[in-house]
Amino acid sequence: MIQFVATPIGNLKDITLRALEALKEADVIFCEDTRHTLKLLSAYDIKKPLFSCHKFNEREAAEKILSLSREGKNVCVVSDAGMPVISDPGWEVCKFLREAGENFTVLPGANAALCALVLSALPSDKFTFLGFLPEKKRERETLLKAYQTSRATLLFHSAPQDVDRDIRDICAIFGDRRACAVREITKIHESAEPFTLKEGLAGEKRGEYVLVVEGAAEYEDPLCSLSVREHVLHYMNEGYEKKEALKLAARDRGVSKSSLYAETLDL
Repeated sequence: MIQFVATPIGNLKDITLRALEALKEADVIFCEDTRHTLKLLSAYDIKKPLFSCHKFNEREAAEKILSLSREGKNVCVVSDAGMPVISDPGWEVCKFLREAGENFTVLPGANAALCALVLSALPSDKFTFLGFLPEKKRERETLLKAYQTSRATLLFHSAPQDVDRDIRDICAIFGDRRACAVREITKIHESAEPFTLKEGLAGEKRGEYVLVVEGAAEYEDPLCSLSVREHVLHYMNEGYEKKEALKLAARDRGVSKSSLYAETLDL
């Protein structure tokens, strides 16, 4: 039997009885970081063989998981925190097992994005989880532009060193919107800080963040669906000088003129 098991995202008490039972009955546990998982198991006096399953060896781990399962072993797959596969290793394993015709199941539990959505108090009737933004600027812009007019509340994971950059890039595409930065979920210093994309998030950035951003308004200027370059060029084609065209495009998007300048150097 193969089980993907959700683990706590902070408070170790946020583990289900079913998850504890599965981990106790497992013959082997595959985990993102053996040292991290060992702390969780030690808290509940569970001693099991641990094997790594991370983004650099996922295919190899999947083959081992399949082999052990077919030997009749009980195999659990966990990530460092929360639900495996969701912004964590595991998807390649799921895909491999499905293609091999091997059954697996999931034991639900804590999820940081959903907890952050509740804590944000932003609309929750429709939401889209986008995880971590790509590292390359062009790929980030392409992803964000695809969701620029979405009415759904958007959820992003963000590492502390990337928070300011992520907020700035989201604002450059979406314009000013309400948002909430949620961190340290279920821990002593849990916080949910409302802010707007234009003003940014003040203070020192510590811990892993979930950025919750409200969806597009019911009416949104169709010019804002254009690329920055196309938006500025639209005004230039109407007879405005580049400087004034930049100013008008920035006004439409609710961002500073300087934030658009780099994308229009060739105009």
